[in-house]
Amino acid sequence: MSDTSGTSGESGTSGESGASEPAVEHLRLRLAGVHRALRTAVERQSRIAGLLTRPDLTPYCVTDEQVDVLLGEVHAFTDTMTGPYVPEQPEPVTERDLRRRAAADGLTLPLDALATRFGLTRADQDALLLAAAPELDRGYERIYAYIVDNLNRRLPCVELLVTVGADNAAGRLARRRALGPAGPLRRYGLLRPHGAAAVELAQELTLGPAVLEFLLGWGGDVGLLGHDPGEVVQPERRVLSPYLSSDRLVRLGRALGSGDIDLAGLWGCQPGGQLDAVQALARAAGRPLRTLTFDPEDDLRTAAALGAVLWIPTDDLHGEAHRQAAEAVSAVLLRSRAPVCLTGLGPWRPAGLLAARSYAELTVPVPDLPDRRAMWSAALPDLNGTLLEDLAIRYRMSGGELRAVASVADAGARLAGNGRPEPVADHVHPAIATVTRGRGGSGVQSIVPRRTADDLVLPDVQFHQILEIASAARAWPRVAEEWGFARRSAHGGVKALFTGEPGTGKTMSAEIVTGMLGLELLKVDLAQVVSKWVGETEKNMEEAFRQAEESHAVLLFDEADALFGKRGEVKHGTDRYANLEVGYLLQRLEASDGLVILTSNLKDNIDPAFTRRFHFVVHFPRPAVPERRRLWRLAFPEEAPLGPDADLDVLARLDMTGAAITAAARTAALSAADADADAIGMRHIVRGVTRQYQREARLLRPSELGPHAHLLDDGTQG
Repeated sequence: MSDTSGTSGESGTSGESGASEPAVEHLRLRLAGVHRALRTAVERQSRIAGLLTRPDLTPYCVTDEQVDVLLGEVHAFTDTMTGPYVPEQPEPVTERDLRRRAAADGLTLPLDALATRFGLTRADQDALLLAAAPELDRGYERIYAYIVDNLNRRLPCVELLVTVGADNAAGRLARRRALGPAGPLRRYGLLRPHGAAAVELAQELTLGPAVLEFLLGWGGDVGLLGHDPGEVVQPERRVLSPYLSSDRLVRLGRALGSGDIDLAGLWGCQPGGQLDAVQALARAAGRPLRTLTFDPEDDLRTAAALGAVLWIPTDDLHGEAHRQAAEAVSAVLLRSRAPVCLTGLGPWRPAGLLAARSYAELTVPVPDLPDRRAMWSAALPDLNGTLLEDLAIRYRMSGGELRAVASVADAGARLAGNGRPEPVADHVHPAIATVTRGRGGSGVQSIVPRRTADDLVLPDVQFHQILEIASAARAWPRVAEEWGFARRSAHGGVKALFTGEPGTGKTMSAEIVTGMLGLELLKVDLAQVVSKWVGETEKNMEEAFRQAEESHAVLLFDEADALFGKRGEVKHGTDRYANLEVGYLLQRLEASDGLVILTSNLKDNIDPAFTRRFHFVVHFPRPAVPERRRLWRLAFPEEAPLGPDADLDVLARLDMTGAAITAAARTAALSAADADADAIGMRHIVRGVTRQYQREARLLRPSELGPHAHLLDDGTQG
């Protein structure tokens, strides 16, 4: 079903008469047909009543005569239940003419928009009009009560809609099924049950919110009028891993569709890729797809009625905390043979369920480099070879993420082109940033890199090591997958350890490496991740790794000594749990496919078991005179009014880290601005240096300032 919300909104915009007149005229034409059906139903009821000599006794008792008449009616109904179903009548010429006139004016008739959006047949539309009629005129209520022979049921009920909607038994049965809970009108909430009924025929129905206003052309969004929470709609743009069209998955899907199996498992899928996998399976089965909503039993019942495959994600059914939910799902599945597909990162295989149902499974591999090339090419066919290769190497995206990137890039190209779309390829990287970034949680801070390699001041050896880390992270997917090194190594992606004193550039280097890769940096807040409660640290760590993997981001553990410290001898119960945490972190660090960077003030504090797992270990020394001179030059932006007396050669002789120099320069600028000075002079800089030394509990000696020693007195005041 196509979504016509864009055009249907024009059919009733703002309640303007020009927009609503075609809608009202369409309702008038359709209600004329409904009135003919109502008249037929009234005549039938009148004929039945005419057979009775005392119809006035009907509300009080059932007479022998009435029983005899009713027996004749139900006998006639059952005799014709297997008769031919009368197809829908063609629409009148007047209605086709009205639709053409509306289209010429750029309008979509509201009833047509509803029919297209929710797949309504003409009989479904008539049922909707019967439910809307009492909202237009209360006289319909008494007509409805007469037809169903019950003055207490004045609202349209299933019996009324079935009776008026079909004139033979076979047709009534078809309407009864279409008006049930699994039919489109009730499944999407266009018609909603009013009160409770002992039997389904007596169930009264009312219009869903805003449906009448939409039908009258008074505006609204057709997409908001109805919703089936269990429906899984196939995407218009298919971006699938080639494995999802492989013979193995197609055979599994066909077996599920034919009934050879009734329970399938697709394991190994990341959460973002499970939808694509199960949709591919449902396509191979030739069945629609539905998923769990609120009540597993209702969901399974609806799926069975629609001949659909029910999709159950199982990642939240593992562990003791979810045992009750898992048992509830398993119990429902044990009572059914409707086709079901289970998906998850890890298998969920209750033994009783596998014993009771016919089960088969597949492990869906993570898309490798050739698969990712194919997926990127399907999502964005206009990509050139170089860009396509680069994107396939750097990003492991699910089909849903790629569809989002393509959509955002398309919109960006149209918007920037000012009527003439620009090449979509020019907008791919901003679209990737929009889709993947900003997913940080409570224990993770998202950092968009802003500094470049030009801002990094390090000795040549360390500087080239930083550049090498970026190159290695970019090359690793090709080396791992095409050259086969992933099969020979237990390590996933690239891991780097930065050691050195605070302020020597470790965190900045992580930001710069991330920027060179065009990724996002996720910095772990250890204060929120490390917990005194048993098991909580591992849980928080898993969440941090998961966020980094889903965001295709670089993960940074800043000042990680407390988290990755040496394992000690078990003397207390808490020591045992601390060592378990370290063991878990070792395994999780190895399993991560992305770039993970750890920083530590003291290299000796890191457990040797971790150190062996790093591809790069970079030690950041305190900057020497040449580095400090450059740091002082970079500390003042080009726009800053630096005074001519600023002596960077003298300042470079001061033993300060890069962070300390930046802080001193900022303090100097604030001091100059506060004094309303025209420029940041040496006396302001000396004051900034003095303040920084005080923060570090160090003493700045006059001899260190050389010819500017006399400024020290000014710098220590105020």
